[in-house]
Amino acid sequence: MVDDVTVNRSAVGAGVFREWFGCRQPHGSDPARSRGRLHPEPPSPTRTEFQRDRDRIVHSTAFRRLQYKTQVFVFHEGDYFRTRLTHTLEVAQLSRALARSLGLDEDLAEAVALAHDLGHPPFGHAGERALDRAMANFGGFDHNAQSLRVVTLLERRYAAFDGLNLSWETIEGIVKHNGPLVDAAGEGIGTYAAGVPASIREQDARYQLRLASWAGLEAQAAALADDIAYNSHDMDDGLRAGLFALDDVAGEVPFVAAIVADLRGRYPRLETSRLIHETTRRVITGLMERALAESAARIAATAPADADAVRAASSAMIAFDATAATAVADLRRFLFTRMYRHERVNRIMEDAADAVTRLFEAFLTSPKRMPPEWARAAARGDGEDRARVVADYIAGMTDRFALSEHRRLFDAAPELR
Repeated sequence: MVDDVTVNRSAVGAGVFREWFGCRQPHGSDPARSRGRLHPEPPSPTRTEFQRDRDRIVHSTAFRRLQYKTQVFVFHEGDYFRTRLTHTLEVAQLSRALARSLGLDEDLAEAVALAHDLGHPPFGHAGERALDRAMANFGGFDHNAQSLRVVTLLERRYAAFDGLNLSWETIEGIVKHNGPLVDAAGEGIGTYAAGVPASIREQDARYQLRLASWAGLEAQAAALADDIAYNSHDMDDGLRAGLFALDDVAGEVPFVAAIVADLRGRYPRLETSRLIHETTRRVITGLMERALAESAARIAATAPADADAVRAASSAMIAFDATAATAVADLRRFLFTRMYRHERVNRIMEDAADAVTRLFEAFLTSPKRMPPEWARAAARGDGEDRARVVADYIAGMTDRFALSEHRRLFDAAPELR
């Protein structure tokens, strides 16, 4: 995790930071004016509404399970590679830094960041693709929709309600942190061009989430922090795993090349491990500085009167400038070909995806193979409802539990090495 992301005020503009830094702005979300919770609760005497949301997410079962869920490398490949949990904490840290610098509510930005990956199944995107294929005839599987199911339904800790009963603003941020899901006519756009998942539609009917609008600035900050964190840190993990060398990255990503050249000029004898860390750190810092400058400029130009004016805007206000957007696109393209499609990673993830597929088929055919409470839930439904229960059960598994269940059912489990 980067522990010292610093903002270069000269790069952003001293005048901007005199106006923004450390001051709550009216276009940010105010916890005292939250739209409330689906199930009304008395206010906390010690915490704001968004602080309470953050704490409930941290104490949830789904959050703890992130420790043993794959980011790219499966859990046993080494404790120096990132998991879903360490990635989530890194996104939360960057989200807070963005929110603090722009005068937004840090706690809401952190809450959205901490919840954004709760719906990821075991084995990363390979597990998600396998579940989506298995659920093709039952509405599909989407990790964002699953995160929503976790916080509104699947966490069962409180006597008065299912889920975590989070505030409207946090729910909105989980659903829309990457932007609107539908156009003005209600038709799906972007990732959801083929249709918005039923789970999101159902919760929209309950919460009135305004799927055609942007989320608040805090959720936008969490989304941008996610882009910065996973691209830079996946690069770091790939370098440490030996999938490629720093010169390979520099050869295809000019933003990284400039950083590496500067470091080698300043520290010609720096050992490789520290060179990798310094490069990763400076990539994050550079992207953060440019994001802050661009975001502050967009907010100042638009001058939204309040958070609802942010939602009504025609485009995102927390965003990269052209240089940072190009850098992120270049890095993402490099990682796609050199890391996510690397023979070693692919071989492991194909086996992992096959394990998820076999688990789904086994539990759908014979729900009694699941624990009693899950078997009872599956027995109450049929068709899509039963399949959704099975998907919920598998999505909640850690990597190692999924392998344990596969071994229990089939007397064997893939090595994933």
